Amino acid sequence: MTKNTIIIGIAGASASGKTLLANTLIKQVSQAGNNDIGLICEDSYYHCQDHLTMAERVEVNYDSPKSKDFDLLCDHIEALIVGDTVDIPQYDFVNHTRFSEKIEQAPKKVIIIEGILLFTHRRLRKLIDAKIYVDTALDFCFIRRLKRDVGERGRTMDSVINQYEGTVRPSFYKFIEPSKKYADVIIPGGGENQVAIDVLSTYVNKLLS
Repeated sequence: MTKNTIIIGIAGASASGKTLLANTLIKQVSQAGNNDIGLICEDSYYHCQDHLTMAERVEVNYDSPKSKDFDLLCDHIEALIVGDTVDIPQYDFVNHTRFSEKIEQAPKKVIIIEGILLFTHRRLRKLIDAKIYVDTALDFCFIRRLKRDVGERGRTMDSVINQYEGTVRPSFYKFIEPSKKYADVIIPGGGENQVAIDVLSTYVNKLLS
């Protein structure tokens, strides 16, 4: 497989600052005049659950590797690496299934993938050139998640708290934290760690030059 694209993976706990880190990095790199960079979110690859009732969807552990269509994500990454365009699914966090619409992603010289479970999947790990783990205290993650899910995803406070206690926190210790051993770089503070962003920007700008 001829490789035309560098893949950077950013993993860590839910609401640890992965998306902020990725977006801040892309903004800083773009300000330097390098725009050949794209972002893919692991959350876009939750399985379609049209076959389940809403009651059944609510009971799914969305922090387990089984909740994600990693085969499709890997297929898309492999396609982008060789220069093909892909159609990325979009997920409805209110109804817990996919929207019918998809978003076209053109190949880029650098693609950033961010998500909680990236490093748990062997095939995906092999496709990622630089693996970054965002290490943020869980109490901060919970506060961020609560604000995000209520404010941006239409969730109720009780549903967010129940999900956190029932699956999010246990799955962090079962799946996510153990995958930290695969990281090439561990960053505390996520998107608020400006020193780390500056170092990563230098690295990405070098790749794009």
